[in-house]
Amino acid sequence: MADREFVVEADGGSRGNPGPAGYGAVVVDAATGQTLAEAAEYLGVATNNVAEYRGLLAGLRAARELDPDATVHVRMDSKLVVEQMSGRWKIKHPDMKPLAAEAARVFPPGRVTYEWIPRASNKHADRLANEAMDAGARGEQWSPSASTAELDAGAAADGRVVRAGRGRGEPGVAPAGDVPEAGGEGSGAGAAVGERLARAAGTAARTAPGAGASASAADVTGTEATGTADATATVDATVLEASADADVRAAKTVASPGWGPPDMGAPATFVLLRHGETPLTPQKRFSGSGGSDPALSSVGREQAEKVAASLARRGTIQAIVASPLARTRETAGIVAARLGLEVTVEEGLRETDFGAWEGLTFGEVRERHPDDLNAWLSSPDAEPTGGGESFAATGARVAATRDKLVAAYAGRTVLLVSHVTPIKTFVRLALGAPPESLFRMELSAASLSAVAYYADGGASVRLFNDTSHLR
Repeated sequence: MADREFVVEADGGSRGNPGPAGYGAVVVDAATGQTLAEAAEYLGVATNNVAEYRGLLAGLRAARELDPDATVHVRMDSKLVVEQMSGRWKIKHPDMKPLAAEAARVFPPGRVTYEWIPRASNKHADRLANEAMDAGARGEQWSPSASTAELDAGAAADGRVVRAGRGRGEPGVAPAGDVPEAGGEGSGAGAAVGERLARAAGTAARTAPGAGASASAADVTGTEATGTADATATVDATVLEASADADVRAAKTVASPGWGPPDMGAPATFVLLRHGETPLTPQKRFSGSGGSDPALSSVGREQAEKVAASLARRGTIQAIVASPLARTRETAGIVAARLGLEVTVEEGLRETDFGAWEGLTFGEVRERHPDDLNAWLSSPDAEPTGGGESFAATGARVAATRDKLVAAYAGRTVLLVSHVTPIKTFVRLALGAPPESLFRMELSAASLSAVAYYADGGASVRLFNDTSHLR
């Protein structure tokens, strides 16, 4: 039936994230509210996000089995899956990409729309997912039982209903007469789905895949060739939001350990601290990893003490990791002494090597090496004069370091004491911003920024260039 419309509600869960996982999905006739199909499966050990995507796939496949020409409206309580499948959030995690691509191929483009619903409105699919996990705990795969909702055989166009629960989640087809009658709370679940669909039929805001723009970030103004080059503007405590629901997360304390939306798990939160001033900082001289490695000035040490006092009041830092350079290790040491923590040194957090530009001002570099400077400002692959490190090389190094630290500190809040270019690169990568954005961010000495990283590979920029603790 070409004009037929289905609603798919799906859910997935993991008891441990990763841990024993399962999914559930239900297909409902949008016009009548009648339940047409159920699917559930125990997956073994997996993450919440994998289980949610597998539930989506099972629901879409069950809908296609009923009518490959139908249109489908997916309703899920996973903000992550809804936003990624709608095209508003990027999919970065390697486990998510193939699942999302597979889901997008079940129906032709434009035939599936997505809507986020509260968890309380997704009880049918949630129940199926828990039944699947319970079955797995018993060493079994999920199968229809008296606890599941009744499926109305007459609702299916061809007189059959779809059930799934074994193998890879592909829907199986059983004669309607083989479906057991419902009992207990299961029968109410089917009715609740119908009532929700009837109410939602004319009011649900539906977003086609790919519609809409990416979540916007707060404007950052100013130009800065590096953290020590000439700057024309300063951004103070600007909150940059990388996703549509970041407003909710940002309402919590910036570096609150272990907090995150229930469908994403506890994030690794990196509080990014630029080291305090050195004698070169007020003069705005290039100071990378290939120069004299200056120590903190008296002003820089005072700034580090103020940062330490502020972080001690917040009480959220659980570990400290620092660049190997003297100014960052000194800053980290002052903070660590106040917080009673040890400092771990990470080579990947060091500043860019600026080659022959080390110790020079931006103006001096323009006078002495104008062609090299113009190339450097135009291309992330260009190196500073004398074989310095390109921004592309720095970006690759920081990305590898990020992945290493996210894996090591999952669910924890960590202070990373680093430099201008690495910190701005953390922010740029989290926002998916182009390399030239590095020149449009000002990062003050002893400033704090924060980025949270979730299990799916997504990131939320919580804070940028906060210097309020220095006043």
